[in-house]
Amino acid sequence: MATAQAGEFNLRAHTRRFAKQDNRLAGLSFFGTFAVYFASLYLAISYVHLWYVLLPMAVVHAFSAVRLYVLQHDTGHHSLFETRLQNEVAGHVLSPFTFAPFEVMKQNHNLHHGHLGNLDHRDTGEIHTMTLKEWNAAGFRERLFYRLYRNPFVLLPVGALFTYFLRYRWPKNTLRFGWKGVVAHNLVVIAYIATLYALFGWTGVLVWLGASLLGGMIGVFLVYLQHNFEDTYWDRRPDLDPQLAAIQGSSCLDFGWWFDHAVACITLHDIHHFNARIPSYRLRACHYSLPEEFAPRRIKFPEAVAALRLKLWDEDQQRLVPFPPRQTGQGAQLRA
Repeated sequence: MATAQAGEFNLRAHTRRFAKQDNRLAGLSFFGTFAVYFASLYLAISYVHLWYVLLPMAVVHAFSAVRLYVLQHDTGHHSLFETRLQNEVAGHVLSPFTFAPFEVMKQNHNLHHGHLGNLDHRDTGEIHTMTLKEWNAAGFRERLFYRLYRNPFVLLPVGALFTYFLRYRWPKNTLRFGWKGVVAHNLVVIAYIATLYALFGWTGVLVWLGASLLGGMIGVFLVYLQHNFEDTYWDRRPDLDPQLAAIQGSSCLDFGWWFDHAVACITLHDIHHFNARIPSYRLRACHYSLPEEFAPRRIKFPEAVAALRLKLWDEDQQRLVPFPPRQTGQGAQLRA
């Protein structure tokens, strides 16, 4: 996407046109997603003995859970509903179904926005990325751990299980941003699981758990792609350019109309980072009404899958690269 100085003003003015909240659209998105969430879970549990009902309903439930997470993300930016209070209340209501304590996760995500693309503040990112220089200087154990961490067969299932079911029970900065809210959130999550058990027994709990894990894997995949693709952007201050970090450093995924709406358009992450006040229900209209000179490079599904092999940020080439090839022979260092 072009980022010329003259164009930046126009781009910002363009996005402001779409940074308008509408309670009717927000309510439709909010209550409609909850309706799909509960209906798909009920059908999956009720017809657990019929795989041709169970499997599609589990997938629908997984995507609706991802969508609820994105809507909570919107409420954290106060961009879903029209007032701050409405967004705060909605964020807390969504919280037990996304496993993400609202206040702490909101504050952590704001830190992520504040340090986007900053190599000196990678602790605020969702998925850690090493530089090539750090990899070359790392020892065997550090390389082994990082290789496992970035392996998609570990990153997606184990990452989803650890992040949403374990790590979010006590997120980073909990003591800083409010441990009481986290404790209250966890108690409500327990009550929700207990209600599922009371209504449907272990069948209900296990169906919910399986579909939720699938939703978590979809979420981790999308979070990975938001900032991990070949020509993303990282730098260090004072050279760090916030505009490039927002636009070039955030992905634009083109998986089709249905996928965009299934995940509340979080696929258009570049526009969101440029202007976080745009509600999810206006992101697609904002993106596809951009003039040709600002058209982003859209990442299609095959390229998105291929991006999983990119592991390290090469500061010299200014791009994400795979692990270096293994070296063999006397004195060669292990290239994991």
